[in-house]
Amino acid sequence: MNCIIRKGLPSDIPRVFALIMELATFEKAPEEVIHTPEKLLADGFGENPLYSLWVADSGTDIIGMALCYIRYSTWKGPCLYLEDIVVTADQRNRGIGKALFDAVMAYATEKKYSQVNWQVLDWNTPAIRFYEKAGAAFDPHWINVSSRTPFHP
Repeated sequence: MNCIIRKGLPSDIPRVFALIMELATFEKAPEEVIHTPEKLLADGFGENPLYSLWVADSGTDIIGMALCYIRYSTWKGPCLYLEDIVVTADQRNRGIGKALFDAVMAYATEKKYSQVNWQVLDWNTPAIRFYEKAGAAFDPHWINVSSRTPFHP
């Protein structure tokens, strides 16, 4: 791995947004991205940051990112939700995703969150294998549910 994992900076947002779009394309849903770099910047680096961000910095480019935020469980208390880990396609299988994952887990341990949760698409076999190697527990009992708000265009 020829990069360092560090906390994201406001100057990283354009590249982070490009990684988000790369992920959306990989997941066959780029048209579903309604977010903007400007909103991402305000949400993460404003007065009340809504997420935490780590990047994989090669020294010349941001080649990966992990984004998470706090969620609250009535049963478990504060938890961390890992929204996305993205490593650009040409940099995969070099340990960068694991390093980003480890940074998120270290943060969750440091903050004493009771657990870390995330989702993975059922057809994303490489990601499923990655999480299996990390010792993740897959829950067959819960169904994902979402609803758009009136704000959603």
